[in-house]
Amino acid sequence: MNIALIAHDSKKELMVQFCIAYCRVLSQHTLVATGTTGKLVSEGTGLSVQRFLSGTHGGAQQIAARVACNEIDILLFFRDPINAKPSEPNDMNLLRLCDVHNIPFATNIATAEVLIHGLERDDFAWRDIVNPQR
Repeated sequence: MNIALIAHDSKKELMVQFCIAYCRVLSQHTLVATGTTGKLVSEGTGLSVQRFLSGTHGGAQQIAARVACNEIDILLFFRDPINAKPSEPNDMNLLRLCDVHNIPFATNIATAEVLIHGLERDDFAWRDIVNPQR
């Protein structure tokens, strides 16, 4: 499975801690991330992470393009719901694309844990049916 990781600045440390906790599961999959998030996760866990540009420089749009091409299976996007971001319209577009392509996404640690436990149980095998070209 291809798992995309994005985290707003105030949630980056939480993303690293989450990836440390689920390193065993995540290591069995392909990880992609926006630049800074990917760097921090890779350094904190030793996981291999393909890094795109930083979120503010187009990394979220690069991931959105992969979502639009159905190349992402799960999106973990730890958002800061309190502080408005100038990129919020782009964030909503990314989440809309996940809905269009039936890509499970989590916007907080609670839903991310549900997705990870589903991944452990192989609950996402249906993604291979939806996207057989992989």
